[in-house]
Amino acid sequence: MKIGAVYNKYINNTQEIIHILETGLKSCNAEYTISDSENLSKDVDFVFAIGGDGTILNVAKFYAALGIPVMGVNIGRLGFLSQTDLYMFSLILKDVTEGKYKIEKRIGLECNGYTALNDFVIKSCQSTRAAKFELEINGAAVCEYISDGLIISTPTGSTAYCLSAGGPILAPTVEAFTIVPICPHTLTARPLVIPDNEILTVRSNDCPLSVAADGSDLKINSNTVTIKKSECKIKLAFLNDNNFYNVLREKLFWGIAPASQIGEKH
Repeated sequence: MKIGAVYNKYINNTQEIIHILETGLKSCNAEYTISDSENLSKDVDFVFAIGGDGTILNVAKFYAALGIPVMGVNIGRLGFLSQTDLYMFSLILKDVTEGKYKIEKRIGLECNGYTALNDFVIKSCQSTRAAKFELEINGAAVCEYISDGLIISTPTGSTAYCLSAGGPILAPTVEAFTIVPICPHTLTARPLVIPDNEILTVRSNDCPLSVAADGSDLKINSNTVTIKKSECKIKLAFLNDNNFYNVLREKLFWGIAPASQIGEKH
């Protein structure tokens, strides 16, 4: 197994990060390559992406077409897609080289030739005001949203911007997409969950649409965009004891009462 370790060169303490990576990789006698996220090597069998969720997303999308699994190592804030932090890297590396991990194949989205693992966020080019967005599914008109924008999310992205905008959380294995309006101007515009084989069309007659894939702005000068499931799935690697619902509790404090309320008497 040839292991690739990829880090974000724009974060602080890159030399310390490289040192930790090299120390761990040498200790397990693995064949390896270390690179920054702008110089990715295709000659690897397994990849560690070191950074925040944004780094992990970009690295995972690059290797999706190659069928190479990616495991996240968090040095950001939340690190929802990561398996561990940098200082546990040597222990995680030992499990990986011994084959003690599992691969989850996550669905992605495609829009005008671009790919997203989390979501596409669609807004008006005049981002300071609400606009009217027309939604079609498989060529059939669904509704018109007057809102600040629309989020089209995968199950992986359901814990990101989608969640903040009031959308539902989907387990990663659910084969569905979520459509969430951003600050809609009507109470009847609610999030919509649809099968992942549907083809979505969003258009606006106000002005060209502004589209972002996983937080990165795209150059799409059009009033209409089409979104569908990506042809290839993205392989994310996790240790065997990783559990999605445990992650919800540990990182989002799901269902846990605020500390100030625990044991409080009324």
